[in-house]
Amino acid sequence: MASPRAFTFKCSPTLAFSTKTLMDSKPRTLRSPFSCSTSGSPQREARLSDAVEGAITLQEWQGWGTTSPLPAMVAKVVEDLKALEKDIDAQMSFGGSGGKLQGDFKVQEDKKHRKTYQALGDSEQKLQFFAARQIACRLLGSRGYLCQKCWLPLEDCMCSNVTQSTLWHRMRFWLYMHPKDFLRQNNTGKLLWQVFGTEAATLCLFGISEHEEIMWNALKLAGKNNVWCLYPNKNAALKSVEDVFGQEPSPYLECTDTKTNEDGTLNFILIDGTWNNSVSIFSRLKDQATSVWGDADFPCISLATGVSAMHKLRPQPSWDRTCTAGAAIALLSELQLLPEFSSFGFDKQAEALENTLVILLEALTTRRVRMGRSITRKVRHMSGIC
Repeated sequence: MASPRAFTFKCSPTLAFSTKTLMDSKPRTLRSPFSCSTSGSPQREARLSDAVEGAITLQEWQGWGTTSPLPAMVAKVVEDLKALEKDIDAQMSFGGSGGKLQGDFKVQEDKKHRKTYQALGDSEQKLQFFAARQIACRLLGSRGYLCQKCWLPLEDCMCSNVTQSTLWHRMRFWLYMHPKDFLRQNNTGKLLWQVFGTEAATLCLFGISEHEEIMWNALKLAGKNNVWCLYPNKNAALKSVEDVFGQEPSPYLECTDTKTNEDGTLNFILIDGTWNNSVSIFSRLKDQATSVWGDADFPCISLATGVSAMHKLRPQPSWDRTCTAGAAIALLSELQLLPEFSSFGFDKQAEALENTLVILLEALTTRRVRMGRSITRKVRHMSGIC
């Protein structure tokens, strides 16, 4: 969709985060099989025969599109999953609709993780556990099946068709991603770091303390005046790209303010998840903004987006809403129209990202045709429209 501190989030009762219950309904794991198949979604075994093979290495973790250390809680969940395999003498397997854990292992793991979840002391701990479990299952269920760079099945890998581009050096995107979108094949946020690199477009997983700490440390260094969220916040007055950056001369193009130690980087947060999940993500942003800056009024930018190319395959609540990559393309395109920003090549950067979005659409469409699945979104009933 269109999603600072030197401390961690771990189990701290002083952090004023809103963490609405995310495990009232059973969390779903990745919908990808572990072995390639074009005949539906058969059960597939993770085939991790020992703890060494089952462990997630730093190299493997960072291969999925992040430069962060391996989150401690993710590593612990993987360790617990491997221990459960030995205890019940059953291998992990992934399959069926949504690529969930299957068989007796699923039954036993479900009982165990729900017991663990209920025993946790507060909502922050529960959120961290929920996020870590989602991510751990996706990591294990995607080994040997998904390409680490494009998150598509290996036989559908699109990486050779992607052309990289350099984002303007004073600009940085943050992909604040919900765990249920991590390693999702039709996710478009991943395209930003495929095109611009992980330093210019950085993944931040919702509920993963190591990721959120990295992002907020960078936002604090940049200063609140250099941070925006591309999100249609209905509870505040929305500003357009021209409203924020259209002044001449633009204060955002001045040199770094050494008096405040702000680094002058323009930070844009893209909330990456379903529109329902975006509410929780944005609420967490506002709560931490209050903790860091003493103000919950998180600056948001409204974009003049068109219909996303992905709309056919990943439905949006309405035609005027767009995917994550579509929001980034719109921002770059609108910045290019401003005289003060017209020399930074935003049109070329937007074009590179848009071309990659089309490549993703083509790869997903080709796969769906091969598997005999529909390539058009379901038509939703819309009252009042002829």
